[in-house]
Amino acid sequence: MASEKQPDEQAPSPDPPRPQTSSDLHAAYHPGVDAQNLSPRRAEPRKRSARSDTEIYRDSFLSPVLVRRRSSRTNTFKTVDDCDDFDTYGALPGWQPGSEPGYDPELPDGGHASMPALSAECDITVVDFALERMAKQHFNNESFIAFLDKPKEAWAKCRWINVNGLSWDVIQAVGTNKGLHKLALEDVMNLRNRTKADWYPSHAFIVMTLQKLVHLVEDDDGSSTSSSAPSQTTAKRWLHSLGHKTAKQAERDPEHHARDARGGPVLADGSTLPETCMIRSLQRYHASGNEARTEYMEQHSSLAAYNMAVSAEQVSIFLTNDNTVISFFEVSADDVQRPIVTRLSTPGTSLRESCDASLLVQAIVDAIIDLAFPLTAVYTDLLGDLELDVLTAPSIKQCRRLYICISEINKMLRFLNPIDNLVNVLRDHRTHLTQELASRELENPASGVIVTPMTHTYLGDVLDHCILITEAMGQLKQSSENLINLIFNTISANQSASMQQLTMVTIIFLPLTFITGFFGQNFEGFPELHNGIWYFWACAVPTALATIVILMRDMIYAWFVRLVQRKQIVSLRKRKRRSRRV
Repeated sequence: MASEKQPDEQAPSPDPPRPQTSSDLHAAYHPGVDAQNLSPRRAEPRKRSARSDTEIYRDSFLSPVLVRRRSSRTNTFKTVDDCDDFDTYGALPGWQPGSEPGYDPELPDGGHASMPALSAECDITVVDFALERMAKQHFNNESFIAFLDKPKEAWAKCRWINVNGLSWDVIQAVGTNKGLHKLALEDVMNLRNRTKADWYPSHAFIVMTLQKLVHLVEDDDGSSTSSSAPSQTTAKRWLHSLGHKTAKQAERDPEHHARDARGGPVLADGSTLPETCMIRSLQRYHASGNEARTEYMEQHSSLAAYNMAVSAEQVSIFLTNDNTVISFFEVSADDVQRPIVTRLSTPGTSLRESCDASLLVQAIVDAIIDLAFPLTAVYTDLLGDLELDVLTAPSIKQCRRLYICISEINKMLRFLNPIDNLVNVLRDHRTHLTQELASRELENPASGVIVTPMTHTYLGDVLDHCILITEAMGQLKQSSENLINLIFNTISANQSASMQQLTMVTIIFLPLTFITGFFGQNFEGFPELHNGIWYFWACAVPTALATIVILMRDMIYAWFVRLVQRKQIVSLRKRKRRSRRV
């Protein structure tokens, strides 16, 4: 049989062998299939693999069975992962194309080898409230995981779990306890998501970007909450360069005469900015791997001279069917938590009386949007100063500052514009029940995720705030583009005026130069040379006037036309004023 032949034996062929071509060499493929046993195997019970996608990828694609080239041959092509000159644009460690989507909380590493490395100390706040009382508790990672195993108090109608920080052990515990979808958990860990709202059978998932204005300070003790060492070094260099502000920059500081006791800027409404030493700036949020470009944009930012910056981070919110809200922040949970907890601790507020988780989500989204209001005020002041500089002394250097402003505004609008659609999606999922009936079904998991009519009403106010911010940012962007056009138009007009002056001087001295060259010729028998200097001017002045009239006749005619039209306009205005007096 052919299957019993040795590998080095070949069957006789009636045709002579032909030389191998390159196509034959590349077409060699050994699938590694057992040809002796092709009968179907008995069905076995499916077991869940506890190995990550990275290990499966490595074992399957690097096995000797599927190797198609000799190990001694040099690779002709390399993947992007093998090239150090390019970044993988935010891909997590261990990620491979075609990996299993989602992070499974039932697996130790979520099905991905990079999960154990994503660990951080989180500050977790749990707020239980009802119409009669409100209780707030603080936990760390270990104590919170143990707390999730305890049942909710019977008196608590609504619960808010607010997590400040991203750590896989906390996310895994919450996902297992609340039955969160693995695709939603993947979006929580992936910091390059778009603003969206996803609906699952037992919960709704919201992703959006928080942008706020912060006051940069020096990191004295060297402590940091960042999880990336390269970003720490870059931020420290950036903050060190911002700490030494020149006197000229201080005089141009729009907040120079409004500083608080800490030296931070005071905004027009009297509010102050939170101090921070380690942030993810707007330029680093959803940025490419071009570190040089990011550092340049940070150092030359319009806010850098005033020790201010725009901080950006991703916020993930879960609204479950048991009247629970779970929110994940990177570092700014306290900015949103503080005003909402104040409202929850005050009897008589809409949040406290309704005990509605969907209204709590509305309050969180509203607080995130309101944090962007100071951005419009600061950039309005900055562009106002730039506008005065452009109107008084335009220069090309101002175009660079305006371009950076436009780049920052464009990036802010990139994350603000989709919030309109997000709010509209939440409003579209309004329940058909009345407010009274919906309030009774809030804690019933069988009713699903409920967006009450009251939440629908208050989401309209959130939409108004978002539209106000986006319209203000759009107007600032348009103003910046108009200023750039004004700079180029003004410079071009000045250059045209200078060329016009040079042209007039050339036209005036052109006949004089000709006559000077004519009388300067060394001809014999030239009696006009003995007439004196008056003869030169007698010939030069009429010739110059004739040349000016001939070459500038259109300009002179246009000047007379404008003069006549101007006199007519002035006379009409005088007549109109006299008629009003009469």
